[in-house]
Amino acid sequence: QGLKPLVPTESSGPDLIFGTSKHAPGLPTTDTYLSTNKVPDLQKVFQRSDGLPVHLKRGYPDRMLYRTTMALTIGGTFYCLVALYIASQPKNQ
Repeated sequence: QGLKPLVPTESSGPDLIFGTSKHAPGLPTTDTYLSTNKVPDLQKVFQRSDGLPVHLKRGYPDRMLYRTTMALTIGGTFYCLVALYIASQPKNQ
């Protein structure tokens, strides 16, 4: 008695492949995400000792994202302070 499995325990299809560098059966070999490992290249970029913080290592796009984030943060802080100031003023009736 007890619990019965909802899915049969015997697999009827091909075996799943985990963590191998072989191409999966049935997929074209032109898929670059199966064969190209970009981790070593990115490790070289991020571990380079050039004095830059890690969030600015990849150049112009990182600088633009950082500056946009800082502008939104400062603008949001200013907006909140102004809104608090306006809300704290007594209302004239």
